[in-house]
Amino acid sequence: MSANGLLCLCGWLCVLLASIAAASGADNDKPKLDVRPAAEYPHRQSGEKVTVAAQPYETDEQAKQAFGKVNPWRMGVLPVLIVIQNDGPDSISLEKIRFEYELPDRTHIENTPAQDVKYIEGAQKPKIRPNPIGRNSVSRPKSPLAEWEIEGRAFAAKMLPPGQSASGFVYFQVPQSSAAAQVVVSGMVHAGTGKEFYYFEIPMS
Repeated sequence: MSANGLLCLCGWLCVLLASIAAASGADNDKPKLDVRPAAEYPHRQSGEKVTVAAQPYETDEQAKQAFGKVNPWRMGVLPVLIVIQNDGPDSISLEKIRFEYELPDRTHIENTPAQDVKYIEGAQKPKIRPNPIGRNSVSRPKSPLAEWEIEGRAFAAKMLPPGQSASGFVYFQVPQSSAAAQVVVSGMVHAGTGKEFYYFEIPMS
C-alpha cells in the first residue's frame, strides 16, 4: 500500500473510531434497559442451539424502565422484548427475520415497524393556522409514542455471531393481551449455508 493510501486508511479509521465513541457517549446519556440472558426468561423456546425469548411489557412499572413516560400498551400497542442467544457454531443472518403475534383463535398479527409506531396514536387532528401572507400553516401535535425509546430500543440486529445475543423490542397492535397467545419468530437463516431455521413459537403462558 502506498503512503497516501495508508494515510487515507488511518484517517478513515480515526473517523470511524470517533463516530463509535460519540455514539457510545450518547448512549451513556440514556437510561439503561436491563436485558437478561434468553434462558432466564419464562417465555422462551430453544432449538438448533438457539434460544429465543419473548417478554411482553404491559405494566406501568415495566414501561417506565423501557420507555420512560409512556406506556405503549395503554395506547393499543403491545411491546414485546425479543432476546435471541446463538450457542451454535455459525453466524445467523437476521436480515429476513419475521415476528407475529398469534391470538388464541389462530389469528396472526404482524409486528408494526418501530418507525411507524408514532403514527398509531395518531390520529390527532392537525392544527391549521392562518398566517399574514395568506397561506395556512399546518402543525401536528407530537404523538405520545414519538419518544426516542420506541425506535431506539427496537430489535434491529441483522447478524448474530456464534456465542452472542441480540435483543430489542417489537410492537404489535393487538386488541388484548392473552396468556393463551404466542409470539412466532421465523426467517432466521444459517449465514454459511443459507438454510432457514425452523420457526420458533414462544407461548405467553
